[in-house]
Amino acid sequence: MKQTSLRLYMFLSIAAALATMAVKFIGYFLTGSVGLFSDAAESVVNLVAALVGLWALTLAARPADEDHAYGHTKSEYFSSGVEGALILVAALIIAIESVPRLFHPEPIDQPFLGLGFSVFGAIINGVLAWFMLQAGRRQRSITLEADAHHLFADVITTVGVLVGVLLVAITRWYILDPIVALLVAINIIWTGTKLLRQTGLGLLDTALPKEDIDIVNSVIEPYRQQGIDFHALRSRMAGRRRFVSFHVIVPGDWTVQRGHSICEEIELAIRKALPDSTVFTHLEPREDPVTFQDMELDRAPIES
Repeated sequence: MKQTSLRLYMFLSIAAALATMAVKFIGYFLTGSVGLFSDAAESVVNLVAALVGLWALTLAARPADEDHAYGHTKSEYFSSGVEGALILVAALIIAIESVPRLFHPEPIDQPFLGLGFSVFGAIINGVLAWFMLQAGRRQRSITLEADAHHLFADVITTVGVLVGVLLVAITRWYILDPIVALLVAINIIWTGTKLLRQTGLGLLDTALPKEDIDIVNSVIEPYRQQGIDFHALRSRMAGRRRFVSFHVIVPGDWTVQRGHSICEEIELAIRKALPDSTVFTHLEPREDPVTFQDMELDRAPIES
């Protein structure tokens, strides 16, 4: 049900992209404004990004298999990476279209009619982006969050273009049109760079955020009071899926069954506290010196 809900948002994003493309390109053709062209061009990127996002969420929903034992949730990073790259491409297209107008400014036809179409598209994007961002944060979907941030960037673009075209209409300083378009391109580059950075962090198996680690520590703290210790806590994100692993140190005279039962109990408690988490534990005896040499990612072999 959760994945179905996420894909529904992407279908809505595709529909919104098609609608905004139509109205914004109408506004551009009516006016000839490169500012409005920059706004319309970003709508094309929105459509491609939404299609890639739908593919990523569909793939991420597939269960683990023999070739992908840890699931397919990392596929969401492909979506955010492609979206970040497409945003940069859109900025390049806007710059190519705008720079010549700096040297050869042109008047804008029917500015207010063109702006009306563009503002209508921005309203569609703004409403959808707000709902997508809430859902993305709630369900920890980087694909939904990336698309929402992109749509918000589109709204900011429209606001900038609106101001620029209005100033051109009032002042007749036609050079303001390409200047506003280039400022929009710079803002788009900033958004795309942030998305690419977020994608890179995910692909590099960045640890869970501090608030998640604090939850893990709050779960295991009561067990410390029972004489159980922990070390080698590691974590990473793979899209929406969290991975947590650590060693559980117990008295050496415990039976295997008792140690196994306590590990199962701790794992279940963490999974309840952090949904969509996979937890790995490794049981070790307190009396064995090797236990405390087994904390680093790469441990030197013990000479026999």
